[in-house]
Amino acid sequence: MPLSLPEFLCQMTASPALTLTVLLTLAVLLVNGWTDAPNAIAAAVVTGALPFRPAVGLAALCNLLGVLCVTAVNTSVAETIYSIASFGGGPRAALAALCAAMASIVLWAAAAWWFGIPTSESHALVAGISGAAAALEGSLSCIRWDCWARVVLGLLVSVGAGFWAGRRALRALSRLSWSDRLFRRAQIPGAALTAFLHGAQDGQKFLGILLLGIALSQGRQDEQTFLIPFWLMTLCAGSMALGTGMGGRRIIDTVGREMVRLGPREGLASDLGGGGCLLLSTLLGLPVSTTHTRTAALLGAGSTSGRRIDWSVARSIALTWVLTFPGCFTLGWCMARLFLAWV
Repeated sequence: MPLSLPEFLCQMTASPALTLTVLLTLAVLLVNGWTDAPNAIAAAVVTGALPFRPAVGLAALCNLLGVLCVTAVNTSVAETIYSIASFGGGPRAALAALCAAMASIVLWAAAAWWFGIPTSESHALVAGISGAAAALEGSLSCIRWDCWARVVLGLLVSVGAGFWAGRRALRALSRLSWSDRLFRRAQIPGAALTAFLHGAQDGQKFLGILLLGIALSQGRQDEQTFLIPFWLMTLCAGSMALGTGMGGRRIIDTVGREMVRLGPREGLASDLGGGGCLLLSTLLGLPVSTTHTRTAALLGAGSTSGRRIDWSVARSIALTWVLTFPGCFTLGWCMARLFLAWV
């Protein structure tokens, strides 16, 4: 039986730590929609297919629908995040560590946004939770490496397959004698699909965190059949859509103007290639980074067309990706030690 909203509110009233966990998780969802979702509409904006504000509105709506529709039929991504690490030490300490993990992700994502670098909240989430759990348990024995293996496999798929799919999609589109105007029109449903799949992927990850917080407040973290209530899906979807509605122009400028300049044909190819990889990963239950997938597809399409690519920007983005795992793990560990000192 799914948890009802009145029961959830009663649990939050009885546990301030759960209340803080929920608020921080919603804050990370907001930041995710603000900094990650703009990747879905970057190509459509820079090629002139959509003005910035209408593109943001489209992304917000499609993120909302992605969370609601896909989570209703497939929760495997949420289950992977829920099980990424075990938290002991009782409800109070476990929730303090989870709060620390969420706080570390907010700090990491805000710093990346400030510098205009698209980062992966998905990988920050996995690393931050693992670091906080390790600080709580005092060792790495709490990490569930089989779940981490799915994350690493998703990383390889998002980068390698995203780049390949962007190239293949452009080659297929090059056979069409469409005008730029027609390609721009086709980019609108392409951007909508990408935003929908972003919501499907990232919304599930944070649903897993909310369910984990509820379980830890009850002193358990047993494997469970995931029955996610509709009101909880709506809460996550609304927070992500609100964050997306706040914009993210810096991210769009970095990937769509500074890293590579795309024409309408290349923009549509990146939408189709990146969207196809996201769809496959979601169906397989792999928690992948939409940022990695979209950026790799953009680079694949841009390199195939002969467009100028600023590889120094690409290298700075890749360096941020590489640093996300150790950086967020360390930040999660430090924040957890700080939070636990107050418990």
